[in-house]
Amino acid sequence: MRLALRITLATGLVLGLAVPSFAAEGTTRRDDKEVHFGFESPLGTYDRASLQRGYQVYKEVCAACHSLQRIAFRNLTDEGGPGFSVAQARALAAATQVVAGPNDAGETHNESGEPLTRPAVLADYFPPPFPNENAARTANGGALPPDLSLFVKTRRHGAAYVYSILTGYGENPPAEVSVPEGKHYNPWFEGGAISMPKPLNEDGVTYADGTRATIEQQAHDVVTFLAWTAEPKMEERKRLGIAVILFLIAFAGVLGLAYKRVKAEHALKP
Repeated sequence: MRLALRITLATGLVLGLAVPSFAAEGTTRRDDKEVHFGFESPLGTYDRASLQRGYQVYKEVCAACHSLQRIAFRNLTDEGGPGFSVAQARALAAATQVVAGPNDAGETHNESGEPLTRPAVLADYFPPPFPNENAARTANGGALPPDLSLFVKTRRHGAAYVYSILTGYGENPPAEVSVPEGKHYNPWFEGGAISMPKPLNEDGVTYADGTRATIEQQAHDVVTFLAWTAEPKMEERKRLGIAVILFLIAFAGVLGLAYKRVKAEHALKP
């Protein structure tokens, strides 16, 4: 029994179908919107164009408040990722400033007391928007914007959950819902009152590939990108899972034939 359970769990992990880490399911929020993401199917893959557009949305909108601590610029070139070339990723890194080490004089801050910075390189991780938690809370009315590296995996139906939140602004709160000052009404957020103001607007970004940047399109793209940051090796794992399943099927067939042959030989013996 225990061995069978372990085999079942291992197969689920290989296929990328293991039970995710769930946060406590809310009781005062609307059900997640019905939205299709191709990567969620057992054989699904990430849409490269959507990943690149999602990176743009994260960079131009989300990065002002949310960190992405587990992703380095070099990861943008990884197989199964957004598909940026090394030259493109290097250019994206160079356009970002990161904290520099001591200069030749051993200084780490300039005359104004600000940390010295330099253009990022491929080996650098995405820099956080705030130097520390206190600075983040001060800039956001006491709320701490979460790191988004694994965020899609920390919620039940993570992709649909995040998509619902991002596209859930604009309604007036009903009489029974009290929205404190500094909060914003979003019926897809637990309790209905969220600290994050509406992040996406129609044509809030200009996509290089000419795709119309509706709120729904931006949400779909950035959720796809965040799903990749949470599971950058998903496609590799699914390919391995299919190979394992095919091997097990073939192996079972060989064992079946061997069993039939041994049984037949045994039946012929006097």
